[in-house]
Amino acid sequence: MDNDIKAVYFIGAGGIGMSALMRYFLSKGKLVAGYDRTPSELTEQLSHEGAAIHYSDDADLIPAGFRQPAHTLVVYTPAVPESHTELAWFRSRRFEVMKRAQALGEITRVSRGLCVAGTHGKTTTSSMTAHLLKQSHVDCNAFLGGVLKNYDSNLMLSSKSDLTVIEADEYDRSFHWLTPYMAVITSADPDHLDIYGTPEAYCEGFEHFTSLIRPGGCLIMKEGLPLKTRLQPGTRLYTYSGREEGDFHAENIRIGNGELYFDFVAPDVRINDVQLGTPVKVNIENGVAAMAMAWLNGATVEEIKKGMLSFEGTRRRFDFCLKKENILLIDDYAHHPAELRESILSVKELYAGRKITGVFQPHLYSRTSDFADDFAASLSLLDRLILLDIYPAREEPLPGVTSAIIFNKVTIADKTLCTKEQLLHTLKTTGAHEVVLMLGAGDIDRLVEPVRQLLDR
Repeated sequence: MDNDIKAVYFIGAGGIGMSALMRYFLSKGKLVAGYDRTPSELTEQLSHEGAAIHYSDDADLIPAGFRQPAHTLVVYTPAVPESHTELAWFRSRRFEVMKRAQALGEITRVSRGLCVAGTHGKTTTSSMTAHLLKQSHVDCNAFLGGVLKNYDSNLMLSSKSDLTVIEADEYDRSFHWLTPYMAVITSADPDHLDIYGTPEAYCEGFEHFTSLIRPGGCLIMKEGLPLKTRLQPGTRLYTYSGREEGDFHAENIRIGNGELYFDFVAPDVRINDVQLGTPVKVNIENGVAAMAMAWLNGATVEEIKKGMLSFEGTRRRFDFCLKKENILLIDDYAHHPAELRESILSVKELYAGRKITGVFQPHLYSRTSDFADDFAASLSLLDRLILLDIYPAREEPLPGVTSAIIFNKVTIADKTLCTKEQLLHTLKTTGAHEVVLMLGAGDIDRLVEPVRQLLDR
């Protein structure tokens, strides 16, 4: 990346991955500005931190300090269409323009990247890894896809470590820009078929990712994934699982009274009585992968145990928003059928005997269409379902694709279809609630606080 760059302009500034890059460039003393479609808590934070953000796609609003091609880098998210007015303005004037993943790849090429990829589990696993290393003597940098509650940020910087934890996003093949020193693959359930076309092409994307790991590094892959690795000579392969399988795994799992313990087993060490600070069953598997990464990079047994207990979690990843004796509210980013299944089953096991109400907002018309049957099967594990309209994100509507194609296939009797505007009224009128689980990757997070206030009353 050119050292003459004095200003960095972001198109799609409100994305969680983009915000970490913006904070990085602000920390380096660069001018930072950008566009996003709508204001959010994140864009307001970035504005407070020194970024100039506006919300109309208008080249006239680009600040004066970002109009010199020789000194300005433009970074955009792949969710922005090529027809975007500001993007076209920069391209026509021969600015250096790159996707977010390319910019991240450039930054991390000079460090040892610890890259966590997967259809699901990557945000929590990368966040756990970053926390384990940050609170140890090893230290690290990190660019994450979620805000760590321990640090109230998705960016970590270190003055002494060249390790950089990276959430490696498979959307638009973004992770192919990275050159990991070590990598984790948590899962490879087909997704983003609007980009990849077929499940086979999706898996091939992960297989290519394994070829990018540097010689001398390693891949830590979940046991049983249907992937053919393409590791370079000198690159080690480990497997892991949340069960008694793999080079790194969990044994002696104990769950009850809102607490969770297990023993961590590695090829050359055993750590007994690890307690999860975020006691959710799916986090055993995530935790094993994170502990493996931390152990391989020099964290001690004591540091790992302390870090797992003190990990407070990531916002919107099994996030406890209300925890009272008679009512619980949990917010979770789950938006793929496999994620929904894991999330719901984790809640049912952790709070056995309690009635689970799920509020789900489907994300993308294409994903809803591709996986309607699988969504219905996962949501049928709930005791009560409240299903919201589809959040379109970057897509235009598809004919005949609405939340109803999921709703009609859900097998439980206690189910309701409603809009966001109707949600509070629906919660008031559908009977007593014991555990409410809010699920989705769209703007359902904006409903969490009103729901929390309602349930708290």
